[in-house]
Amino acid sequence: MDEDSRTARWEQRAEVPLFLASLAFLAGYAFHVLAHSIAGGWRDLCFAVMLTAWVMFAVDYAVRWRLSGQRMRFVRTHWLDGLVVVLPLLRPLRIVKVYETVQRRHGEPRLSLHARVITYAGLSTGLLGFAGALAVYDKERGAPGANMKTFGDALWWTCETLTTVGYGDITPVTSSGRLIAVGMMACGLALLGAVTGSFSSWLIQVFSREGDPRSTRSTPGAPGDRRDQGARNGEGPPER
Repeated sequence: MDEDSRTARWEQRAEVPLFLASLAFLAGYAFHVLAHSIAGGWRDLCFAVMLTAWVMFAVDYAVRWRLSGQRMRFVRTHWLDGLVVVLPLLRPLRIVKVYETVQRRHGEPRLSLHARVITYAGLSTGLLGFAGALAVYDKERGAPGANMKTFGDALWWTCETLTTVGYGDITPVTSSGRLIAVGMMACGLALLGAVTGSFSSWLIQVFSREGDPRSTRSTPGAPGDRRDQGARNGEGPPER
């Protein structure tokens, strides 16, 4: 079995466990940020869950690196996967890889793939927005001069940032919060671009097929085509 086949089989097997690990990591981080007065044992449990999920991400990256046989070239060509290992909250950004696959196959009618990208990008935007709101709230709460008082304020700020609206009523004041804001702006542009680009490509394919006169013709070899061909040749319908 070649290296590409082994890598594909590993990715197929690891997809569901890594998805569950992503949800576990996000749940542990949310509990850690939002539950201010929890006992030390529960905090240790949250940390253990987050650490376990991070180890799973690191093992997946290491295995795919080993199976690829590309050494340092794998690090350069899979920089997004490496970034996800360093910052697990950015794991939803892996949707960009699926979007690139759609772009490489744009000449083929793969509507199911477009629908999959739109769904994944939408879910990833929601998950990434929630993670970003947690991260910026963790940095901004209690900071001098901060106007982000509650987690609801953080969610509202996230919606403004991801959609690039930016009303300016709530802004981060700490250096860490502003760094998170820059990342959220870039992520918002990437994920929303994936949604709008895939949806536009899907519409173009639909309209192209509807406008193609060949799509309304009967399939060659069908009974109706044989009767039409016989009529053009002066033959009557077959005798019963």
